[in-house]
Amino acid sequence: MKHFLVDIQYTAPIETIDEILPSHRAFLQVGYEQGYLLCSGPKNPRVGGIVIARAESEEELRNFFSKDPYQQQNAAHYSFIEFNPVKFQPFLEKWVAGQ
Repeated sequence: MKHFLVDIQYTAPIETIDEILPSHRAFLQVGYEQGYLLCSGPKNPRVGGIVIARAESEEELRNFFSKDPYQQQNAAHYSFIEFNPVKFQPFLEKWVAGQ
């Protein structure tokens, strides 16, 4: 299992982002239910968002995020940064192990 920081940068005005936000959050909920996502939230200031995610490959994660309403409406750009979580809180052990 590979782990990623997904950096989302808004490319649309915040008014457009706010219109898409409920659909985006519903999309993220699917990612939580499928085990892709650990946590997510907007940056401060609100110029984008951050997601901590996992998948078998970057391609798999990119495919998942291709269905994000932000991406489908050309409202954001995504960067996928792979990292190796060698230190973490004990309660995350199973998630990091891919369980």
